[in-house]
Amino acid sequence: MKIGYENLTVWQESFELAYLIYKLTRQFPSDERFGLTSQMRRCAVSISSNIAEGKGRLSDAELNRFCLISYGSAMELRTQLRLSKRLELAPQEAFILSEQTLERVLRLLNAFMNKLQRKGN
Repeated sequence: MKIGYENLTVWQESFELAYLIYKLTRQFPSDERFGLTSQMRRCAVSISSNIAEGKGRLSDAELNRFCLISYGSAMELRTQLRLSKRLELAPQEAFILSEQTLERVLRLLNAFMNKLQRKGN
């Protein structure tokens, strides 16, 4: 039987990341609502959503393809986090947990994709 996406550590961590990004961006100025706030939230949600969609395809090759999309969204989010931190859109300490979780998600995604590729060879 296939393991559901909710049981994947990479999905759990990326879901937590989306939650943290929503909490963080609530602190941003209201004039950023349609700028970085919206963009960061979409990226963060995209990471776990693509993992779930890829897992739903029931093919390791498809799952790997969707994980690559998730990885791209995570890298995009990394840039947006750095910019919003530099712009001081929230207190500097407010970024720490989101940044740490994002780095963990990137490592997990990388390891998960490597495992899928080895399994396919």
